[in-house]
Amino acid sequence: MNQLSSGSANGTIPRMGVCSGSRRRRTPDMAKSSSFVDSFCHRSGTGRALRVPFAPFIQGKHMNDLIKQERHEGVLTLTFDRPDKLNALNNRMYTQLADLLLAADEDDQTGVIILTGGASCFTSGNDLADFLQHPPTDLDSPAFRLMRVVIHLQKPLIAAVCGAAIGIGTTLLLHCDQVLVTRNAKLRMPFVNLGLCPEFGASLLLPRLLGHARAARLLLWGDSLDGAAAVACGLANELFDDGQQCLEAAERMARRLLALPRESLRQTRQLLKQTLMPELQATIRQENLLFIKRLKSPEAQTALNAILNRSTDKKSLTGQPS
Repeated sequence: MNQLSSGSANGTIPRMGVCSGSRRRRTPDMAKSSSFVDSFCHRSGTGRALRVPFAPFIQGKHMNDLIKQERHEGVLTLTFDRPDKLNALNNRMYTQLADLLLAADEDDQTGVIILTGGASCFTSGNDLADFLQHPPTDLDSPAFRLMRVVIHLQKPLIAAVCGAAIGIGTTLLLHCDQVLVTRNAKLRMPFVNLGLCPEFGASLLLPRLLGHARAARLLLWGDSLDGAAAVACGLANELFDDGQQCLEAAERMARRLLALPRESLRQTRQLLKQTLMPELQATIRQENLLFIKRLKSPEAQTALNAILNRSTDKKSLTGQPS
């Protein structure tokens, strides 16, 4: 895979790149003006480039395995489509989602991205069986690659959260520009309960957003928030009575963003992120390395296998939170 980079013309802020190894390749524009947001490079040399072959999106609905995609007049909607597993995410879905986001970033016809799990459930977190059979082993594992893609995304990202958003289903929301939730939404990050540690920069972003005490309740105890509580504390922007209202509101919000000057929108998003980005990248890297170690610990193995065994006994491996 090649480097994800594209310098902006006319002296504007160049696009963020993702490079492999410790050296950063600059485009001619980047040589003149460095990006506000540094390329995500693992200083240890670990971390492959993220670009995928680009294929233009076609109007209408399309299926990409377990993720549906629909682009209509510049708005791309990506929907987790695994209802029998409560939209639990496996490695293939992480890879597909990362590739779809990268392709959308390169697609001039796509202006705004909506991420949802449909009108009933956002995601129940990691697919436990897949998680234990194919755990992340390095910083290029599918879930970690998705994190790099999301934090460097150039297009506005809106999350429409209906029902459960467990584990990475909640931490992902910290990187969205707008988060819409239903009253019956359930946001929960049970990492400590599973013998693991926070991921996706949650250990940095949550205390800054909520304060230490509130962040501790969510990360140490694994407390859950319903939709109203999520809006009240700032994890979400708007509250809706049901899933259909939430999805329709996300579409309206995307249309508002789509009507704005695109380059100004892109640069403003970069300005919002520039100060925090180096610290966020370092935190995510540290979290992910620790996550790999914690996953091998007796605490995590005991907790995860206990959940898997209970699920097997009930003959309903529905996917569990990460």
